[in-house]
Amino acid sequence: DEVRYEKMIILRRQPSTILLSASAALTSVHSPTISSSLLSSPVALATASVSTLSLFPTAPSRTAFVGSIARSTLSNTNQLSVPSFRFPPPTANRRTPISLKMSTSSSQQERNGAPSYKRAKLSHLPPSTKTIGTHSGTFQADEALGVWLLRQLPLYRRSPVVRSRDPAVLEGCDIVIDVGGIYDHSKLRYDHHQRGYDERFPPRDKGDGSAPEERCTKLSASGLVYRHYGREVIAEHYPQLKSLDGSESSELEWVYNKIYGTFMEAIDAIDTGVEPISSDAGDLQLQYRDSTGLSSRVGRTNPRWNEVDEASGSPPNPDSRFEIASDMCGDDFLGVLTKIVEGDLPARSIVEEAVRNRYECDASGEIICLPSGGLPWKGQVYELEREHALAVPIKYVLYTDQAGMWRIQCVSVEGKAFENRLSLPADWRGVRDGDLSGVAGIEGCTFCHASGFIGGNKSYEGVLEMARVALKVGKSEAG
Repeated sequence: DEVRYEKMIILRRQPSTILLSASAALTSVHSPTISSSLLSSPVALATASVSTLSLFPTAPSRTAFVGSIARSTLSNTNQLSVPSFRFPPPTANRRTPISLKMSTSSSQQERNGAPSYKRAKLSHLPPSTKTIGTHSGTFQADEALGVWLLRQLPLYRRSPVVRSRDPAVLEGCDIVIDVGGIYDHSKLRYDHHQRGYDERFPPRDKGDGSAPEERCTKLSASGLVYRHYGREVIAEHYPQLKSLDGSESSELEWVYNKIYGTFMEAIDAIDTGVEPISSDAGDLQLQYRDSTGLSSRVGRTNPRWNEVDEASGSPPNPDSRFEIASDMCGDDFLGVLTKIVEGDLPARSIVEEAVRNRYECDASGEIICLPSGGLPWKGQVYELEREHALAVPIKYVLYTDQAGMWRIQCVSVEGKAFENRLSLPADWRGVRDGDLSGVAGIEGCTFCHASGFIGGNKSYEGVLEMARVALKVGKSEAG
């Protein structure tokens, strides 16, 4: 009937050191409070965070706790007194002691056995005097992104850009992209408009022993820059991806290929005129068109034909707009890169461990269990199945959600957003709680989505039984 909130760590900052103070409290479930005081002289709150977020079922309750500490600190610069704070009642099924402690995502990853990565800051590095050349006039995403990529390298850090179509002007540039009619890496010339050009990214290795899949698109200017400098760009932002001897690691190569398939390939395809639906698809047509992508947004950054700057009364400066577009491309690239390196890459090791241990979860080998549902696992499962040459594909993934409920989620057919390899039984769909337990014959069921792609249970044993029964029902119905 009691919960021990122990090792509550409060971060406080003094002139030259950061100190951690811990206090423990034994409290009742029905009236849990924590109060403490830090007795040292002038302190200011640096930050406060709570790792065991399940104590706070809603974001406002978490904010209230941290805010109460901040308000107390700001009102007294000589002594920090943590006010008494009433926690929300713990969930009914909690039976283990819970710790409140300072935490970061990296420490959580380390506890799960996953590596952690942090992007380096490059803004303090000195600019380069070398010039980057590209064409004038209307700009597209490929050269705007290509320029941004080059500027991440020490050799071209924040280099000035010359936009011209005059060969004599471009001749004076140190490196030229998307203009000039030449692709020659030795001469630092990277155009893709010339006759006979057919440069492509290396074929996609399916990992299943079959022939690699050729890329659908030629490389645009940004694709050429990425081919030659992409690994270096990634390593500039994440030096940890290099091996101890400074060479390229397998992780760096994985990220390099992942970035191309996730982000760069679409920029190439749009710029070189590849339709999103293959001509082999017959009568299949797009049901809607998306104009929210990076290439569309860059296109809208160009000055309109009739646009006039209100301050000057003149047309906008296209070179200034190009800089805005290039920064926009960089923001999108970094967003994708950060997700892949800091999210997907650490998650990959966890998912791979689950795949390796799938027979410990269930004898079928078609069910895996993850420590958390928040980590990205869907794309990882397909890749790992191929890499480990799984004879039988995985059907269900088990994990806990933020509230502590166990969930079962179907693995979708690769390339399909809404088609499952094996959906949950039709009789379960749209049924909840006790009714669902009665229909399924399994204790603790909480819900099954109406489409049959996800369900829940109060316990691991219950959700595992749901997966086993779903497998049996699905296979019997398939004959």
